[in-house]
Amino acid sequence: MDESIICTLFENMPRQGPGSAACTKKMFFSVPELPEHPAILDTGCGSGMQTIDLARLSPGARITAVDVHAPFLVDLRTRADAAGVAARIHPVQATMDMLPFPAGSFDLLWAEGSIFIMGVERGIAAWKKFIRPGGYLAFTEAVWFTAAPSAEVKRFWQEVYPDIKDVRDTQTIAEKAGYTWITSFPLPASAWWDDYYNPLLTRLPALEEKYRTHPEAQAILAGIRREIGLYREHSSEYGYQFILLKNGE
Repeated sequence: MDESIICTLFENMPRQGPGSAACTKKMFFSVPELPEHPAILDTGCGSGMQTIDLARLSPGARITAVDVHAPFLVDLRTRADAAGVAARIHPVQATMDMLPFPAGSFDLLWAEGSIFIMGVERGIAAWKKFIRPGGYLAFTEAVWFTAAPSAEVKRFWQEVYPDIKDVRDTQTIAEKAGYTWITSFPLPASAWWDDYYNPLLTRLPALEEKYRTHPEAQAILAGIRREIGLYREHSSEYGYQFILLKNGE
């Protein structure tokens, strides 16, 4: 699958994955302690709705926002300017598995809807060195809410993200990697619909017309419709968990 096509399809969207300002705020204020002027890394930031929320929630923070897709960063700059927080947000074009920063650079590493690109086990291990000792990692991750998912849902996740686990197994992975589990909570259904699925549903007809002669794009769009339909019918079986870890101890 051509990742550039996927990125293009999601340009100018409020979000590129499930999330909400309320969830960002809840998790940020779950962090036990941060310096007065924390260094925060938002990796896989997309168009940066949560990046701007973090800047508002932490007026003393310096935020580095990383994404591989340049148009997302352009969108972030525009939004940050409009919100009056652009001076404290530094966009960087880079991949999440090759972050161009010295070890121990950040007090808080933030990743909403992005760790699945690397997989949770690989992601939290690779990012650990960038978090100062005693610093924090906050991320959302797809998890099972049931031990017996329906066959259709299980087949879908085996295709798109075979690394999906339940919360307990995710905690075990985190602790083996040298983190302390602080807290977690599931994203509500509104975090999937309001700024993600509903805008996608509004946009899909125009995209299907635009890419009607592009088989790969058509397949991606059909997959999005399938995903939305599955969540509508089976949201009790899986979802995103917002997780907070401490580096060390």
